Amino acid sequence: MKTVFMGTPEFAEVILRGLNQGGQDIQMVLTQPDRKNGRGKQVRFSPVKETALELGLDVLQPENLKNDISVQETLKALKPDVLVVASYGQILPKSILDIPKFGAINVHASLLPKLRGASPIQHAILLGEEETGITIMRMDVGLDTGDMISKRTVKIGDMNYTELHDKLAEVGSELLLETLPLIENGTAQYEKQDDALSTYAPLIRKEDGHINFSGSAAKEVLKIRAFDPWPGAFAHFGNDDQTVKFWKGEAVSDGSHDDPGTVREVYNNRFIVSCADGSLVITEIQVPGKKRCPVSDYLRGHSLEKGQVFR
Repeated sequence: MKTVFMGTPEFAEVILRGLNQGGQDIQMVLTQPDRKNGRGKQVRFSPVKETALELGLDVLQPENLKNDISVQETLKALKPDVLVVASYGQILPKSILDIPKFGAINVHASLLPKLRGASPIQHAILLGEEETGITIMRMDVGLDTGDMISKRTVKIGDMNYTELHDKLAEVGSELLLETLPLIENGTAQYEKQDDALSTYAPLIRKEDGHINFSGSAAKEVLKIRAFDPWPGAFAHFGNDDQTVKFWKGEAVSDGSHDDPGTVREVYNNRFIVSCADGSLVITEIQVPGKKRCPVSDYLRGHSLEKGQVFR
């Protein structure tokens, strides 16, 4: 089919590369405008743009898709059969959705109607779900509310965000290539979502990574996994309120009655911090200006003692 692809981050880049390898006729790629980021505030291309240029594909980067009439006219002139969307980053207006012959098809990283919204992968981990997956859906003007076409389940296990993201992107690419021929030949089955079963996965904010020692250690371990690599699960430590990130750990139920955030024990490769419910055993850490490292490496150059407090 004549295909227009829309996407921006790494998840979408995997989908785009899979479409190309699968022999789809990709006529145009739309992605978010270049942004300045990093310490040097250098202009960087999105992962999708980098791959599109590598593959020799035409790229458009509208600032506001809804108000850019020229983009709409360009898409109409292409007369695409299908618009494939994966983590694009802008709401698609009806004027865009109505252009392709077979509509706009979205690759969404959850088992809809669960976890509609911007960050379904992180929230699947945060909620302690045993499984999540990919849903291929036909888009409408709502937020991930369109009819479902196909699904595939993925077991979460103890994966962190990066591991689950990569697995879901791979599965999404495979399922999309299996689903597109069904759409083209008219054998695809479209299932309406039950809105009563829907849940929402809002955008992650940097402050969401702050460890809550007054809560459950088990929930904070989920936060450590869900927020790797961004924003990281962090706490403040010392007189200078230094921000320390916890990258690996586990929860234990040890009957601790120490104040939340108190360091209970320090060993050569781990330390234990009390929570209101259980304790955190931390085995990988990062301090400002340094790379993440095992606790054993951290303790060679830093002092950490029983009774000190993380906030």
